[in-house]
Amino acid sequence: MTDAKQVKLKPGDTIGILGGGQLGRMLAMAAARLGLRCQVFSPDPDSPAFDVVLNATCAEYADVEALELFAHDVDVITYEFENVPAAAAMVLDARRPVLPNRKILETTQDRLAEKDFVTRLSIGTAGYADVTSVSSLREAIARIGLPAVLKTRRFGYDGKGQAIIREGDDIAKVWTSLGTKSAILEAFVPFEREISVIAARSASGQVECFDVTENEHRDHILKISRAPAPIPDALAEEARSIAGKIATALDYVGVLGVEMFVLANGGGSKVLVNEIAPRVHNSGHWTLDGASVSQFEQHIRAIAGWPLGKPVRHGEVVTMTNLIGDEINDYEKWLSVPGATVHIYGKGAPRPGRKMGHVTEVRPSKGK
Repeated sequence: MTDAKQVKLKPGDTIGILGGGQLGRMLAMAAARLGLRCQVFSPDPDSPAFDVVLNATCAEYADVEALELFAHDVDVITYEFENVPAAAAMVLDARRPVLPNRKILETTQDRLAEKDFVTRLSIGTAGYADVTSVSSLREAIARIGLPAVLKTRRFGYDGKGQAIIREGDDIAKVWTSLGTKSAILEAFVPFEREISVIAARSASGQVECFDVTENEHRDHILKISRAPAPIPDALAEEARSIAGKIATALDYVGVLGVEMFVLANGGGSKVLVNEIAPRVHNSGHWTLDGASVSQFEQHIRAIAGWPLGKPVRHGEVVTMTNLIGDEINDYEKWLSVPGATVHIYGKGAPRPGRKMGHVTEVRPSKGK
């Protein structure tokens, strides 16, 4: 395993990206602007990231020979999704630096381990309990109360792998429908708003955070993000401090997203951490057009051993709108909207719930 501090890429070097979705695509595009090449590894032959790189590896993550050849062709390896198979990460890590460190995945791939980690840092989260059976679920409900959210400990995103439990629900039926023997019960949080912080950390320990972002979800999928979030400056500073504390405690190299809830607290507000995403994050897409450096460029800089940029937001408010499913078919209407920039991911046919692209809108600062 290579020390991240020893990684120092130069223009012309190659970054390997595990995962071929839109995040991998945008990482490769950011790298290209800095004169760095990328090679994408993905089992999906229709991966949109393949369209923007010269070299790609289409193979299963269990294909050790393909992984070894991929590692031979690149100088450092990163990933665009957090569920990288542990065995694949181990094979690669023995041959090339993997950043962020694969050990971090052991924490962030397991919701219970993640909550325990955050709690050990004396950072607030919703109440939670380990659940392995119907009886332990009943015990957890007795401690935490209802309503509550039952989630699989591993996998699951955009609302998948979870269920809200309310008074009167058939507990045994809810447990069976989740289809797992490893879950976590979380107290339902009556939040005022959902926010996130996109933080970047270099191997030298430099941390840079983007403006705190407010997020709106529809059908459990992020629909709209706005920066800056309409919260008091002191609360925004606390949120950024929490994200930096988490990144430092993980000895993280790259960009991560920290999702949080804002709750009423007496006459003011407080924040609780919901989840950590060890990668570039959907709520940070506004930075592509709305900031002096994007989350994707920050990630590339960090894993390349280059200095991080100081993010400066363009405009008074920046809004990002996800184009989900058939909404992508109306992309033309956005092309004539002043201040709007359209991003189409190059995926196949639209499907309900599938993120097909996004639009960034920048509202200029007053007086400009």
